[in-house]
Amino acid sequence: MYTIDINCDLGEGFPHDHQLMPLISSANIACGFHAGDTNTIKKTIDLCLIEEVAIGAHPGFNDKANFGRTNMQLTDNELYDLVAEQIELLQRYCRSEGTLLHHVKPHGALYNMAAADENMSRIIASVIKELDASLVLYGLSGSNLISEAKKMGIKTAAEVFADRTYQPNGSLTPRTHPNALITETEASLNQCLQIIETQTVNAVDGKVIPLHADTICIHGDGAHAVEFAKAIHHCFGLQNIHLQTICN
Repeated sequence: MYTIDINCDLGEGFPHDHQLMPLISSANIACGFHAGDTNTIKKTIDLCLIEEVAIGAHPGFNDKANFGRTNMQLTDNELYDLVAEQIELLQRYCRSEGTLLHHVKPHGALYNMAAADENMSRIIASVIKELDASLVLYGLSGSNLISEAKKMGIKTAAEVFADRTYQPNGSLTPRTHPNALITETEASLNQCLQIIETQTVNAVDGKVIPLHADTICIHGDGAHAVEFAKAIHHCFGLQNIHLQTICN
């Protein structure tokens, strides 16, 4: 029997969080910088508690105008403070609800830049180590986010995507490319099953590349998010693939 975590980026102001929550095992909650606000954070934490979903912080660049998906250049200290402020915010809200933060997953441009940049990944990992070394860092499978966190003794979750395509080097196809997103339910489902069962994925050029997965992401802002989540959840049940939150 296979086990896998399914995570989703939530609390970003989209209307179907309550539909997605029963279908996932981990939620990455926007911290108010790229999206969300204090009310949304609290409501999303409450939903997580009702559905017994692990709660994660989803820190991004302070750039709501571009949904945190535009690259920004920060000093090391600015990056540290940016990430620390958002994690601490989620920690406070979790404590106020009598629960604990489980993981951290960077958002958007911050995620992709750090995945390719050892220094950025080290800074993010150092924030986690300073604030709570038991937190799990969710990062792109095979990327610097994973390797640098492991060097610091931080537990990691290698993340793959149900709704994104891959380049031959294992990176995500940039959203600026026309084939970046998977829009068909069957294609999304097939990609998830291939990754779980064979630890490989088909890159956009047809090359089959190795890809280890601890957690699968479904973007909560995606046009097909609920449709994909329902299909994946149903199929995994039929295939005896068990949903399980990453242990920290």
